[in-house]
Amino acid sequence: MQLVKVGLCAFGMSGKVFHAPFLKEHPGFFMSAVVERSKEDSKEKYPDATIYRSVEEMLENADIELVVVNTPVQTHFEYTKMALEAGKNVVVEKPFTVNVFEAEELARLAEEKGLFVSVYQNRRFDRDYLQVQKVMSEGKLGAIKEVEIRFDRFRTEPSGKAHKENPEATGSGSLHDLGSHLVDQAVQYFGYPEKLFADVFSMKGKEFANDYFEILLYYKNDVRVRLKSSVFTKEAHYAYAVHGEKGSFLQERSDNQENELVAGIIPTYGEDWTQPLKDDDGILNYLNENKETERVLTSSEPGNYMNYYQQIYEFIVFGYALPSPAEEVIKNMKIIESAMQSSKEGRVVEL
Repeated sequence: MQLVKVGLCAFGMSGKVFHAPFLKEHPGFFMSAVVERSKEDSKEKYPDATIYRSVEEMLENADIELVVVNTPVQTHFEYTKMALEAGKNVVVEKPFTVNVFEAEELARLAEEKGLFVSVYQNRRFDRDYLQVQKVMSEGKLGAIKEVEIRFDRFRTEPSGKAHKENPEATGSGSLHDLGSHLVDQAVQYFGYPEKLFADVFSMKGKEFANDYFEILLYYKNDVRVRLKSSVFTKEAHYAYAVHGEKGSFLQERSDNQENELVAGIIPTYGEDWTQPLKDDDGILNYLNENKETERVLTSSEPGNYMNYYQQIYEFIVFGYALPSPAEEVIKNMKIIESAMQSSKEGRVVEL
């Protein structure tokens, strides 16, 4: 099996949870290098990975083909550009960059050098997202008319992470953070909208970056898609509400991969590794072929973030489709920037 050597730009929460375990367990990858500026936490689980004290040092010395940029968003442009100029392919976490201009420059640079940039849109591999996709594809709801996708939390106290909460830090706030997921899912489901209207602000106060947003996406055929997030939501809503001509589908946010990875569960290659659901996580209420109401409790199939890295590997080795390429995610970023504009100006923005 062809081996792809990988360098990890940081070994904080995202490195420990979302990247290193999958790179270790996937037989096609070898985590050859990791950046830890002062610690050596990676040595225990990844003793074969050489520790470097800076991204620059890693790029100069490490024998790697792929770089994972999993640092704060404000550094994504700098490190991704450095990696591309060093001749490395890049996986970069979302948000891709702090603005569209930077992202477009990186996409151009990658194309010039014959390299790729893929944005780590891991929520495409959540069980709840995939279940909604499955139900809509079955056609039982008929023509879709209205959809709401939410990602709520109850985090009323400051986290202390300036790169996420400082309003002066470009790219901070929930719209860039969680909005990157919700916008991506809406576009994956329905394509690019025609226009939008948005409300974006900070419920914790002006000294913090936005922690609330609501975006209304306008599609052809009068379809409406609403994206919403709040950090003042103690009681959970259904994360997905899909309404069509023949019925409705409600889906909980039930994917638990992140929590299981934090708890230390090892993601095995080639099989489902998450814990099974204890209860049903969705409700399908629709009119059947006899126009009789059927109300069914549904249970989603497991998601698997390993599939992201499997697709990266298949692109490198076999030339299959690249997951979430830069050019695709740039379109999502334009929606986010338009949402900021809409909220600021209080008007509908054409896309």
